[in-house]
Amino acid sequence: MTAKISSTNTMHIGELAERTGLSLRTIRHYDDVGLLPATARTEGGFRVFSEDDFERLMVIKQMKPLGFSLEEMAEILALLGAPDSASPDGSVALAEFLERAVHQRAKMARNLAQADEFIQRLSARS
Repeated sequence: MTAKISSTNTMHIGELAERTGLSLRTIRHYDDVGLLPATARTEGGFRVFSEDDFERLMVIKQMKPLGFSLEEMAEILALLGAPDSASPDGSVALAEFLERAVHQRAKMARNLAQADEFIQRLSARS
């Protein structure tokens, strides 16, 4: 169920898209699959988003290039938002996600270094 609100501390999807650099379609998709908490709506039925939604989308945007699935993103967001994430199970899960993120980032850095070498090769020939 979506909440009906009319607060001035909210933004419409266009502003959220501009601030996050995400497309309207991507934001709607993340909302539809549950990566955003129940989106509030105006009396007219338009989605409205909070600053917390903006922050959550920025975390999702950081996870995306690391190859996490939507389900994994939801799990990570739940762990990051849980006050008891210091529990043994939560800590283990976060450590595993951290290890994967570090590994994926290292792989991306190697690929970027290879791309830089190729650009240098092209630059030397032009």
